[in-house]
Amino acid sequence: MTSLVDAKPTPDKLFSDLIEQQKDHLGALPPVHLWYPEKTGDMDLRIDREGRWVHEGREIKRPAMVKLFSTILKFEDGKFFLVTPVEKWQINVDIAPFFIVEARREKRNAKQAVVLVTSTDDFIVVGADHPLVIKQGTLAEEISPLVSVRDNLMGLISRSVYYQLIDWGQVVSLPNGVNELFLESLGSSFSLGHFPDE
Repeated sequence: MTSLVDAKPTPDKLFSDLIEQQKDHLGALPPVHLWYPEKTGDMDLRIDREGRWVHEGREIKRPAMVKLFSTILKFEDGKFFLVTPVEKWQINVDIAPFFIVEARREKRNAKQAVVLVTSTDDFIVVGADHPLVIKQGTLAEEISPLVSVRDNLMGLISRSVYYQLIDWGQVVSLPNGVNELFLESLGSSFSLGHFPDE
């Protein structure tokens, strides 16, 4: 019989408060997954690689408006839309609709959870439900670190946050001689890329 004292808590239990905070945030968002209006048209709106919202060539400077629009984003058939129960406008996105501007980590019982925050105040705990991926560009040095924010919508991790994650990572030497950097969060490991042997 296993003693309750000997049982090691899982990462989900260790960081249950963070996971609950994330669920509360997602639960407060509009139910865009239930909205399926016909396409209304194309809007001259673009989200650039720095997370700026540009309408008809001019950046939208009002944070409250950008934050509101970010809550009604939807990704369907490889395209991005702003949706309401009765309208659906296609928009353009350079890389990802969200931009990660802040990171912090919490350590408990030798386990860690990495929390990321977007420029529109979305709260993400990196883990199996919100994985971190590295998208490789056409050139070897072109990489885009991304994290799943919600409903197939990704967030591009800013350069400064990416360097912070690298600092928190652990190098693993693979059998083929390549060094790969991994970030651990909520009991899962995510590759941050390959690095030359120094």
